[in-house]
Amino acid sequence: MNSTILLALALVLVLEGLGPMLYPRAWRKMIAAMTQLPDTILRRFGGGLVVAGFVIYYMLTKTIG
Repeated sequence: MNSTILLALALVLVLEGLGPMLYPRAWRKMIAAMTQLPDTILRRFGGGLVVAGFVIYYMLTKTIG
């Protein structure tokens, strides 16, 4: 279980790093645009990502065993 969490963290870091590495200008514009959004929108977006992550995790654990 511990190695699974570390593997997931490594994958998140790789995916998070692709944006600024490949498209730094577009990434910077996106971050600047996100700073203008109201807190409620950011909370909903973050909550949706958390729920999606739990659903994917649940699906993978049921599939893999």
